[in-house]
Amino acid sequence: KPGRCWANCAPPYATPNHVRICSALDRCTTREPNTFIQSDLIYSYTEEPEFTLNRDYFEEDFRSHVRGRRWIELGQEQQKAYVMRLLDALEVTDRDKRLKVARAILYLAQGVFDECDTDADVIHWSRHNVFLLYDMGIFTALLELLSMEMDNNQACSSAVRKPAISLADSTELRVLLSIMYLMVETIRLQTEDDRPEWRTAREAFKTELGSPLYNGEPFALLLFTMVTKFCSMNAPHFPMKKVLLLLWKTILFTMGGFEELQEMKVRGRERLSLPPLPEDSIKVVRSMRAASPPASAMELIEQQQQAKRGRRSRRPLVKQDSLDTYNERDPFKNDDARDEEEDGEEADSGIEGEVDPLDSDVIIQPPPPPPPLRPPTERASLPKGLPWAPKVREKDIEQFLETSRIKFIGFTLGNDTETLVGLPRPIHESVKTLKQVRREICLIIYPLLLLLSIPPSLSIPPSLSLHQHQGEEDVDETPTEILYLGMLPNLSQYVIALLKLLLAAAPTSKAKTDSINILADVLPEEMPITVLQSMKLGIDVNRHKEIIVKAISALLLLLLKHLKLNHIYQFEIVSQHLVFANCIPLILKFFNQNILSYISAKNSICVLDFPHCVVHEMPELTAESLEAGDRNQFCWRNLFSCINLLRILNKLTKWKHSRTMMLVVFKSAPILKRALKVKQAMMQLYVLKLLKIQTKYLGRQWRKSNMKTMSAIYQKVRHRLNDDWAYGNDIDARPWDFQAEECALRESIEKFNSRRYDKNQNGEFAPVDNCLQSVLGQRVELPEDFHYSYEMWLEREVFSQPIQWEGLLQQAQ
Repeated sequence: KPGRCWANCAPPYATPNHVRICSALDRCTTREPNTFIQSDLIYSYTEEPEFTLNRDYFEEDFRSHVRGRRWIELGQEQQKAYVMRLLDALEVTDRDKRLKVARAILYLAQGVFDECDTDADVIHWSRHNVFLLYDMGIFTALLELLSMEMDNNQACSSAVRKPAISLADSTELRVLLSIMYLMVETIRLQTEDDRPEWRTAREAFKTELGSPLYNGEPFALLLFTMVTKFCSMNAPHFPMKKVLLLLWKTILFTMGGFEELQEMKVRGRERLSLPPLPEDSIKVVRSMRAASPPASAMELIEQQQQAKRGRRSRRPLVKQDSLDTYNERDPFKNDDARDEEEDGEEADSGIEGEVDPLDSDVIIQPPPPPPPLRPPTERASLPKGLPWAPKVREKDIEQFLETSRIKFIGFTLGNDTETLVGLPRPIHESVKTLKQVRREICLIIYPLLLLLSIPPSLSIPPSLSLHQHQGEEDVDETPTEILYLGMLPNLSQYVIALLKLLLAAAPTSKAKTDSINILADVLPEEMPITVLQSMKLGIDVNRHKEIIVKAISALLLLLLKHLKLNHIYQFEIVSQHLVFANCIPLILKFFNQNILSYISAKNSICVLDFPHCVVHEMPELTAESLEAGDRNQFCWRNLFSCINLLRILNKLTKWKHSRTMMLVVFKSAPILKRALKVKQAMMQLYVLKLLKIQTKYLGRQWRKSNMKTMSAIYQKVRHRLNDDWAYGNDIDARPWDFQAEECALRESIEKFNSRRYDKNQNGEFAPVDNCLQSVLGQRVELPEDFHYSYEMWLEREVFSQPIQWEGLLQQAQ
């Protein structure tokens, strides 16, 4: 399973070059793939001295109760007895004693590294101890302590008054969050050698985290509250990196990653009697090949000069191939080289700059391909033709039927999409899918359908059953539904807080006096005094920001994907909040940098990563070794973040012409074209998608001068029926009033939330009691002072008002 570690990043960005990618990660080559845990992300390099502190507190307490033996030598019952003693000690009132006990528990969760010889031993004992801690109820006790620290007004007020916040201000919170992160991340990952009781504990923990068991709300909502409290400057000492990582992993655990999301899609289509999905988008992307990026103007001039001098080199391609350091290990790349040799000329797979005709006379001698790593029988067969199956929309079907009927029959049938004579089979399946959209429209227009039986002509999905007698929709209590219901009252605050943190962590943002400080859990108490310490802190700060961007981007993408599967309007309200909070220009600002430098940044020190730093002897750090960085040629963490942000941008702008116009107004085309220089198939795919949706607005001259990009869009992006994206003839390309589109969407979202979550809105549709005796026999609660003014009320409301009894009798007849 070479792709296990990469898939755990969620969503899994594995490609055919997956073996090469994993071999570039040092951590994957030194341990088994199925034991990979991202535990090094939770610690900053400035927290390194605390590892020894955790060990000392544990050994001090352990030796006072168990003499002459080590932790790994104890039996299961003895270990449980000691953990129970630690659990009792967590309830003491002394704050310092509680912190020492919490550090001892953290040492257990870290794998009692002082008693281990290798990294694999640390991970083994960490996994064993984490399941033991959960079985003894440690997580619930930690949650109570976390709530106490959140409500600690003295610590909050002290941090607000401080001019500079350091690690010392968040010691208790950092220890608690580190233990909880290790527990969530360790229990979340499945391995083949898991014990049966561990599998049972995993399902129980997953249900516990996704259910409203913590003060009537899920655990993720508590972490969202910490984020908003931090961004509102009420608690500037909160360690945001740890909170965001824990929040991301909690949502990933309770809702599931992209593999679970695909399985939920398949099950949902089966319940709705829909045909299975024609393809798995992740598998399709894995089979795609990265294209060469467009050449810049300077490279084209240099290429022309080389052609005139008769040189036979292709320097621009050497400069563009930014992610091919490991080509000699990649059999798929060898296939690409052979394909290019067979083509004979500029038949590259996509986006290369326009080449001067003079260059066509240059005969290029390709280097001989290196021998393949695998025998020819194991070579993967790449798909021929276009990678995606086409899709259709209801609007496309109506236009197609309208044109076909006028052409062949001579008359139209209005908006009839039931008569499908002459249409191919894929359109039949798409029409079945589109009929499910009518459900929400029917329920908004005809709310009484909730009380009546639904006629089959409305195409209501049978799985979405309704309470016919109670007038309420039967909604499954899934973790996604529970989280959305808890987030709904403060959804805009959560979205704005996440975008504030993303802005503060972006490499293109400039420090401002009123911006939030996200470095509270990375800056030491004493600032560095030597050049080596300053370099180490600088790397730590950059790494800290990269991890925050990674957590926020993955968190937002997971939320959007799961909410869209749960209900489309839940996805739309989060998307609209993101758009109104300027998420689109924020992402474009993030990409308005040298994206190749960002992806190849080396902001990590391998010898300081956990657990390497606690198992092996620490070599002497020098300024030269810090400048050289690690052995990885590229930072896969930053590539992961870039792909996430591109996918979020795609989801916000897809089929929303007003938001597509925002891409045009903010001049995103040159920014996105620069991102194509990253030669990674999935990243290029989502960049091309963003370019495709705005080509109709960019004008004929742009399309004419970017024909290589247009060709790559045709080759790599999905096509749709009547899709004239390359010509700009669609009526949607006209500059209509796009504000009305957002207002109409907002109105539909509010009606959905009111119908589904407002418990008082069904009062006017409640059954009426028409029995006179029953109504008169009901006891009506009157205020205490009513009998004092009863006679005045009778005189004013009854006796002084003329009543036409004959008219009432006639109306009754």
